[in-house]
Amino acid sequence: MSQTTLSIRMDADIKKRFDAFCADAGMNATVAVNMFARAVLREQRIPFEISGSDDPFYSVKNQTRLKAAMEQLDAGKGVSHELFEAGNG
Repeated sequence: MSQTTLSIRMDADIKKRFDAFCADAGMNATVAVNMFARAVLREQRIPFEISGSDDPFYSVKNQTRLKAAMEQLDAGKGVSHELFEAGNG
């Protein structure tokens, strides 16, 4: 079976804690992500419930703000910005 690379961006603290969890479970992050991908394909769904109930991103206030920002962009009132990554800008 040929192999490929999946590159993802993640908060540094989340990655550190995830790596520690994986090590405690006797695996590494690559094994954990492969297990997740196989479960998704086997079950044809995300194998757990996704809820944003306590994540501030999903708050009514933030969703209202995001919707207004998207409407401004759709109306041509947006400003293009260059993306600067940590350590590159």
